[in-house]
Amino acid sequence: MNAYERWIVLEGAANVRDLGGLPTVDGGTTAPGRILRADNLQGLTDNDVALLVGDLKLRHVVDLRSHTEVRLEGPGPLTRLPEVGIHHHSLFAEGGHLTDVEADTVDERALPWQGERAEEDLAELRVTGYYYGYLRDRPDSVVAALRVLARDDGMAVVHCAAGKDRTGVVCALALAVAGATREAIIEDYVATGERLEGILARLRASRTYREDLDSKPADSHLPRPEYMGQFLATLDDRFGGPLAWLRAHGWTDADTEALRGRLRD
Repeated sequence: MNAYERWIVLEGAANVRDLGGLPTVDGGTTAPGRILRADNLQGLTDNDVALLVGDLKLRHVVDLRSHTEVRLEGPGPLTRLPEVGIHHHSLFAEGGHLTDVEADTVDERALPWQGERAEEDLAELRVTGYYYGYLRDRPDSVVAALRVLARDDGMAVVHCAAGKDRTGVVCALALAVAGATREAIIEDYVATGERLEGILARLRASRTYREDLDSKPADSHLPRPEYMGQFLATLDDRFGGPLAWLRAHGWTDADTEALRGRLRD
């Protein structure tokens, strides 16, 4: 399965691909047909749903968006199918200002990334990169999301809004557990750039994301290899690698065996 064949072409999503077909450190490849990564799934058409649920046997959706995003975007078509489980695991620290708890009384349009950051947080981000913040703020969601992906009762898809940042972090960890090479993990992350124009066009059509996108230059949204490299290097330096970080947050040997079993034949 080459890079082109990994893409799943849908009418209502722009950034959907299979985590199969990637090289592993022991000379093998990750297994196709088990786990997909995607951008927002709100716009899936009937044909898309038929392909995903009927043909590919999709049974689990891991939604990494904030509660505010989910509320503003509304329920997607997959939420109406009883055979598909929806697992919501936000990667934002949704406690306090700009959260689902306070949004009704503060501003229901407020999104987690629109708040001001303290200088100490900014200093930390300069060392670790933005992506490590997901693990620091929501280790519970990260571990829970990976446990859903490890289930063996049908295909799973993990997604956020663009399918780049939050999805990229969870997929990087899943691939690391499965034994994918560091180069393959970074290349999979960067592949989103091939579909960036379509991703941004879809997001700009939504009031939820348009203002934030228009406030930044287009090339700032590119998934650059150094971003994922910095994230993985942070886990190496601070914990001894992705698997060690997971173990420090409740991940078990049984979890590792289950997820490897999903992504390896």
